Order: sequence, then structure tokens, then C-alpha cells
Amino acid sequence: MKKPCAVAAIIMAASPALAHHPLAGAPMITFGQGVLSGLGHPVLGFDHLFFVIAMGIAARFTPRPILAPAGYIAAMLLGCGLMYAGLGLPLKEAMIALSLLVLGGVILSGRALSTGGAIAIFAGFGLFHGSAFGDTLAAQEGGAGIPVLIGYLIGLGLVQYVIALAAGRAAGKFLGATEADAINARLAGAMIAGIGLFLCLEAIETPVLAMIAG
Repeated sequence: MKKPCAVAAIIMAASPALAHHPLAGAPMITFGQGVLSGLGHPVLGFDHLFFVIAMGIAARFTPRPILAPAGYIAAMLLGCGLMYAGLGLPLKEAMIALSLLVLGGVILSGRALSTGGAIAIFAGFGLFHGSAFGDTLAAQEGGAGIPVLIGYLIGLGLVQYVIALAAGRAAGKFLGATEADAINARLAGAMIAGIGLFLCLEAIETPVLAMIAG
């Protein structure tokens, strides 16, 4: 019974120690501050963090577990860069919630993704995660310069790639999940899908109540 408990421990224990912004909310001015902010932002919100953990677990069962998460990183950085340029994606919070539901459901199904299929899912949702990360730059008073942008992107890409690879490795080492249909991997998928379902319901709550009230 220890391994099923470890599923919850790996997923739920990841955020408390890291959920503090390294700049304490101060604006980014230098390249180094951009890097630190980029390193901290993916673990500020559990929705981003859990998606990256889920991605690492799902990628473990693909033929190219090192390459597949890189598709997410590339798309995430693109989405962030587009937001910096003023091209934000619509419904990003809803899509981020959906990303947890979809990827958690994939893991829960016990079916391994192909490398191409994994990259398509990771990258598709990565654009929306990146656009959300870009909000930080877009909202900064006075704007963020190119050195800050570069540092921020480096931090974002590095920390998420490391977390994804570590999550995949942890799934095998601590949960004994060597195949996609392993029960402990599927339990992790169920938890993440449940979080995604909750966030999706939360996302539609306001418009639904507004329709009822209208």
C-alpha cells in the first residue's frame, strides 16, 4: 500500500516548498531577475506544475521520453513570446484547466502515446501555458526589456524541462511504473484528471451563473 500513497506524495508535495516567488513580487529589471522569475513562475500555480508533472509521466511511456517534453517547452516559449509581443491567446485559463483533464485522462487510460501524438498534445496545450506565463511580462509596469525576456524564457524552459524529466523518472523509480498501464501511473492520472475537472467546472461556473441570472 506504500506505492499508491507515494502517488499522492509526489504530486501534492511538489508545490509547498517552491510556491514562493523568488523576487517577492518585485518587477524584473535585469537578466538575472528574469531568470529567477522564470524559474519560480511554473511552480507558483499548481495547474502549471501538475501539467508538467503529468507530461513527464506520460512522456516516460513514449518511444522518445527525452524528446517529447521538448515539444511542450518550444511551444510554451513561443506562446510566452507571442504574449510579450501583444498576441495573447483566448480562453487560456479554461484551456489550461482542460489540459490537466485531457492529459490526466490519457494517463488514466493506461495507453502509451506515440512520440508524435505526445508532442502534438504537449505543444498544443503548451501554447496556452506559455501565453499565461507571458501575462507576467505584459502586466509589468514600464514593460520588460529584451534581456529580461531572454532570462525569463531561459528560466521557464529550464525548470519545466527538469521537472518533467524528474517526474518521469520518479514514476519509474518510486511508483514502479514501467509501463503505461501500471496501476500507480493510472492513479496519478486519475488525480490530475480530477483536478482538471474541478478547474474546468470552476471556469464555466461564472458564465453559466450569468446565463441563469440573465
